[in-house]
Formats: sequence, structure tokens, C-alpha cells
Amino acid sequence: MHRRVNPREQRRMMQRMGMNMDSVPDVEQVIIKTGSKDITIEQPEVAILEMQGQKIFQVIGGKVTEKAPERAVPNASVVSMSEADVQLVADQTGKSVDEARNALEECGGDLAKAILLLQS
Repeated sequence: MHRRVNPREQRRMMQRMGMNMDSVPDVEQVIIKTGSKDITIEQPEVAILEMQGQKIFQVIGGKVTEKAPERAVPNASVVSMSEADVQLVADQTGKSVDEARNALEECGGDLAKAILLLQS
């Protein structure tokens, strides 16, 4: 026959083992994003167990829904490049800064491709 452990006694035992558990108040939603789906849990109970410097999140109950992830379509015309990248391409190829910038935009910001494009 199993004896139920008093919550207070359980908390003391956990502290002796170097474990600490706290609940997170007022949680409205937990979202888990994977490559193939987004899992949403409404109104769950969430507890954090801290053990040996690691945190473990425990999510209990709530209404669970799954859906395909919403992915933003990248804008091909917006390319992230710094002036240092533009200058590097220009220096490596002997071309103007404008030509280097255009080559980087055409190659999607890839330095090596831009250099090869301008050298050919």
C-alpha cells in the first residue's frame, strides 16, 4: 500500500536533493514550434523544476491545438549586407563600390558568389 507524501514533506526532500520547484502564475498560453507544426496549449498549469542548474518546464492540462507553422515569405529584394562586405568585394575584385553592391544584391549577400561573379 502506497503512502501519500505530504506536499510540505515532498518540498523538503526535494530541497535536500538540490531540487527546487515553483509554479508559474497566470499562464495564458504555451506555444511549441517545430519544423512541421505549431502546438498551442491554452490555459495550462506550468511548473519549473530546477535541478543541478538546469530548468525543466512542466506543462499540464489545457486545450491543445495543432496547426501548420506560419512562415513569413522572405522578400528577395531585401538583402542584408554591410558596407564592410561591399568594400571587401570591391577590394577583392578591383571593381567600384556600386558594382560590388549590385553583385552582392544579385547573389543574395553571398560574398564568395559576388566575387566570382565580378571576376568572370
